[in-house]
Amino acid sequence: MTQKKSYTLPIVMMILLFGMISFVTNLAAPMGVVVKAQFHASNFLGMLGNFANFLAYFFMGIPSGKLLEKVGYKKTALLAILVGFIGVGIQYFSGIAESFFVYLLGAFVAGFSMCMLNTVVNPMLNTLGGGGKKGNQLIQVGATFNSLSGMMVPMLVGMLVGVVTANTAIKDVNPVLFIGMGVFALVGVVLYFVNIPEPHIVTEEKVVEKSQYSAWSFRHFILGAVGIFVYVGVEVGVPGTMMFFLADPVAGGMDATTAGFVAGTYWFLMLIGRFIGASIGGRVSSRAMLITASGVGMILVLLAIILPTAITVSIPVIQTSDLGGISIALANVPINAMFLVLCGLCTSVMWGGIFNLAVEGLGKYVAAASGIFMTMVVGGGILPLVQNAVADSLGYMVSYWVPFIGLAYLFYYSLIGSKNVNTDIPVE
Repeated sequence: MTQKKSYTLPIVMMILLFGMISFVTNLAAPMGVVVKAQFHASNFLGMLGNFANFLAYFFMGIPSGKLLEKVGYKKTALLAILVGFIGVGIQYFSGIAESFFVYLLGAFVAGFSMCMLNTVVNPMLNTLGGGGKKGNQLIQVGATFNSLSGMMVPMLVGMLVGVVTANTAIKDVNPVLFIGMGVFALVGVVLYFVNIPEPHIVTEEKVVEKSQYSAWSFRHFILGAVGIFVYVGVEVGVPGTMMFFLADPVAGGMDATTAGFVAGTYWFLMLIGRFIGASIGGRVSSRAMLITASGVGMILVLLAIILPTAITVSIPVIQTSDLGGISIALANVPINAMFLVLCGLCTSVMWGGIFNLAVEGLGKYVAAASGIFMTMVVGGGILPLVQNAVADSLGYMVSYWVPFIGLAYLFYYSLIGSKNVNTDIPVE
């Protein structure tokens, strides 16, 4: 009788790596607050770390997929872990060197790791789960941990920094960087000593008949690729710029701790939104979901833009107490921040909707399309950079016209641009 092999340990490690993708990626925005203080930088420069992180996707998106085919899950994951450890380590040393350039280099190197991990963890969890419903269930668990991790990062940084002053520096958030390096080291050691299935390694060269068509031959895919570029930029720019706004002594007037927890609430609502999306996904189409999410998102951002920042509302946030513990209490925030936080419910379901609509009807071109999609994640670095350049020149709330336009594009794509008008192209 053949005993079924258990992959519990590598599954747990992959779920941890799923969380690390969000942990390292979402570290860029709160680190931007610290960098602004230490190097007396503008909002534009403060967001450069986020740009450097996502820029790596542009260079590594397609190569990471080819690497996965060539060396398999385990070696690709181990290489990604090593690169991630080095990237976070460089950011730690940037605090010692007090160098803005070294910090940017670390963010860029970490971005290569995040791209590689994004390429490997989804299919690896699916494979370890045996595919089907079990594989999909593991991916959903990983995505949930990803959201939890993204929620905790700005909170942790905010608690460590407290009030942003002229003395605030990267060394203040060293514990967060040590956590990142520690998890990478732990997962790397465990994965090195366990065996995992490798069903997708290409062991021999295959003769592939050249085709006059490609994924780029489909209009709805091209518009969808632009949609992914826009979506990631909106997802990152909304909470990132909001944290800059709230922690600004003049504009938001909050301490970094409260600002971090408010920003973390955005990611918490993304977690809630993913639960809702997963529960109704079998009954509601991707198109209907994207129409609703982008339409409501436009309304929320528009309200944040037009309402005066002097109007405040009370929202529940986790705060540090005088005794060093944490507690849940109501905090007064500009009403604009409340509407921006609620956008997390909208952005939570967009990636899956855009991807499903964009690859519908692509057949054999789906694999190549996936690599292109990973490259277009670079939008998460470019659009927030543009948004914060606007914030420096015209103000924080004016800068939110950038994500508003992005959401308007996604609304157009869900209504019109997602229709496959190239059904005559053979895809078998």
